[in-house]
Amino acid sequence: MATRDYYDVLGVDRDASDSEIKKAYRKMALKYHPDKNPGDEAAERHFKEAAEAYEILSDSEKRKIYDTHGHDGLSGMGGGGGFSDIEDIFRNFGDIFGGGGGIFGDIFGGGQGAARRGESLRAHVTISLEAAASGTSKTIRLRRKVHCGPCSGSGAAAGSRPVTCNTCSGRGQVLRSQGFFSVRSACPTCQGQGEIIENPCKTCQGAGLEQKNEEIEIEIPAGVEEGMILRVTGRGNEGARGVPAGDLQVVIGYERHAFFQRVDDHVGFELPVSYSQAVLGADLEVPTLEGKAVLTVPPGTQSGEILRMRGMGFPSVHSRRSKGDQLVEVTIEVPKKVSDEQEELLRQLAEIEETEVGARRKGFLDRFKEYFG
Repeated sequence: MATRDYYDVLGVDRDASDSEIKKAYRKMALKYHPDKNPGDEAAERHFKEAAEAYEILSDSEKRKIYDTHGHDGLSGMGGGGGFSDIEDIFRNFGDIFGGGGGIFGDIFGGGQGAARRGESLRAHVTISLEAAASGTSKTIRLRRKVHCGPCSGSGAAAGSRPVTCNTCSGRGQVLRSQGFFSVRSACPTCQGQGEIIENPCKTCQGAGLEQKNEEIEIEIPAGVEEGMILRVTGRGNEGARGVPAGDLQVVIGYERHAFFQRVDDHVGFELPVSYSQAVLGADLEVPTLEGKAVLTVPPGTQSGEILRMRGMGFPSVHSRRSKGDQLVEVTIEVPKKVSDEQEELLRQLAEIEETEVGARRKGFLDRFKEYFG
């Protein structure tokens, strides 16, 4: 999302400490928080931009890559892609937004409200360039938290039920004073749940969740880019005691291809041709992402020249009406060995070329002498 420098976004120096970065982010997030700016699209944009900057600069590895290579260095590792979902920011930075009862989250309704969804999960999928061009489906195997079967996610053993927390009277929140303000925080006794489990389920130990292996089939759209994150709603970890599941974030990677490489929505390809084909021109059959096609090499094509095959590239994942091209770089192949017949023909050609070059060289020298007297 952000194209500005991440340090400028948070208003910190490039040598800022982790605590300074965190403090700057808290300040920006507080200023542009959606609860404080309802319906303000500009504030929401700044809120997401600050979260993106903090995601990178708070991670030592991502920060090092960003300091060295900038935004481009993050494009292949799924980082710096931004947050399209406000809820995802709350889930990723729960420590800052009061998931544990912190003062920042209390201002905007910590406690039970902070656990509106389960944790998001992340998976990585690698696909071929052909699959990226046409779209495909993939089966992902993952281990996720789901509601415990024996206790139906309540956390209480069979025949028993959770009891109301006496500290918060079941509200999951308590009020406390800080200076001139009274703020809400998660109840320290029940951790914001509003209930206490006196007889926990033996399967989940009162957590209400158990681990389960699952296979999930996802659809990958045509034109998907490397490093892009696909979101599968509701296939992350489920939350305790009836809280709905988070999302599954699928990071797309590309398999290394023997011939092709992606350049924006175009596909790059290097084509070796003979000297005679470059000079005389030729119609050559070349591979593309969709199979074989004929490329016309014009007479007089130079080594390193780019020939364009219209509409043979990647469809744009942002606009299905747009499609890239195949960019073919021509390289003239020089054989290391030739037959006697080929050698004789080449020597004849060399004599002709020497005659032509000699005439051009003499004309150049004559002009040179004339210019300098």
